[in-house]
Amino acid sequence: MIEIEIVIRTVASFGLLLMAERVLGKQTISQMTIFDFIAAITLGAIAAGVAYNTSKKPHNMAISFLSIKNRKLRKFFVGDPTVLIQNGKILESNMRKMRYTLDYLNQQLREKEIYNIEEVLFAILETNGKLTVLRKPQFRYVTKQDLMIEVKGENRLPIELIMDGEIIENNLKQNQLTEYWLLEELQKRDVKVKETVYAVLLGNGHFYVDQYKDYISVPIDIE
Repeated sequence: MIEIEIVIRTVASFGLLLMAERVLGKQTISQMTIFDFIAAITLGAIAAGVAYNTSKKPHNMAISFLSIKNRKLRKFFVGDPTVLIQNGKILESNMRKMRYTLDYLNQQLREKEIYNIEEVLFAILETNGKLTVLRKPQFRYVTKQDLMIEVKGENRLPIELIMDGEIIENNLKQNQLTEYWLLEELQKRDVKVKETVYAVLLGNGHFYVDQYKDYISVPIDIE
């Protein structure tokens, strides 16, 4: 009877872990908040305990699960997003509170192609540690939809055709492309296969080629 109870408990614990995955979401460890990470480990430990410790009552695990799902408890452990920039002004007090340095703030902005803080309407440090940015209206990108320009549809992913000077023959075959067509495209650009680092057919039909020799007279290398 004990073995049957353990099997039932194991199945129930596994089911509860699947439910927990829905609550915590599909996040990588780098995207998890501290609370999410601790909660995931705790749930695993609780599930193992419930499955094999017959003295532990199943309702204890349900209570633990509900506490994780509870919004107020979650807010208590996770906290709220913090505004670091408002209307182009850095909020130093919030920066100090979050132990966020100006160097790291500038790095995060550059990763979002922002080099002028005055362009930022709001920069918010989310609970998972990521910085989200809303530009001022005058600095936001204009889309083709804004200009009412017809857009050519894309119905496939980019296809890698050459990598490190070698043709990827499987990709040619799988996409009904021929080596003759590929060589012809390279010839149009006066490029040889062995001179090519990377060649890809993009979703919009554009053929992109990068050579070993970049023909840049003064390369910028900032460390």
